[in-house]
Amino acid sequence: MAQRISQSELDIMNVLWEKSPMAASDVVERLDNDKDWSSRTVKTLLSRLVEKGALSTEADGRRYLYTPLIAKETYASHAAKSLSERLFGGRAAPLVAHLAHGDGLSDTDIQELEALLARLKK
Repeated sequence: MAQRISQSELDIMNVLWEKSPMAASDVVERLDNDKDWSSRTVKTLLSRLVEKGALSTEADGRRYLYTPLIAKETYASHAAKSLSERLFGGRAAPLVAHLAHGDGLSDTDIQELEALLARLKK
């Protein structure tokens, strides 16, 4: 993904990663509890995501159905790498240390990291 996805656009993507394809009206309905966005706002965000190559559209009568073109895992990997590069020179250890500072990591997080490190050492 060459262009950055804003937080509002990411909210739209999360809805479509859960279930797709979906019409704009369905996205509005799914976001209704969390966001106070008009249908026009959602359609604008959908259009931006199509322009960025993050979503595809398919005509369905008089409406369009939207489907993600990038997997959530792929986006998360790219975003994490970008964050690490911008803030920590691409190094993972300072990023994890920053997250661990204070109450950043739960016991479950620590166990998962230990298991990951054990697998990586093999």
